[in-house]
Amino acid sequence: MSIDIDRLTVEELIELNHKVVERLKFLQSMYAHKDMMKFNIGEKVSFDPPGQAKQIGTLMKYNKKTVTVITESGQKWNVSPHLLSKVKNVKSKNKKSGNIIDLPVKK
Repeated sequence: MSIDIDRLTVEELIELNHKVVERLKFLQSMYAHKDMMKFNIGEKVSFDPPGQAKQIGTLMKYNKKTVTVITESGQKWNVSPHLLSKVKNVKSKNKKSGNIIDLPVKK
């Protein structure tokens, strides 16, 4: 498909711009929703905020473009779902200790 924008008027260019921006926002929203659906409410997740240590927490809520995660330290974060990784609970084979080790699961 080819559009000759050199022949469009200012009004037509503005209308085209609005349609392009609207379409890009829709696609971005669709991709965010698709990424969100990889995770369930109550699931353990991890993410790496810039300049800070890896955070591990529980996914609490789906938002329009982000998800709300409550970390183990009680902090509330709104995180883009494409930045999350699932955390898998792995039980220790040492039955005496009963420890549970949290390991990140690769996508």
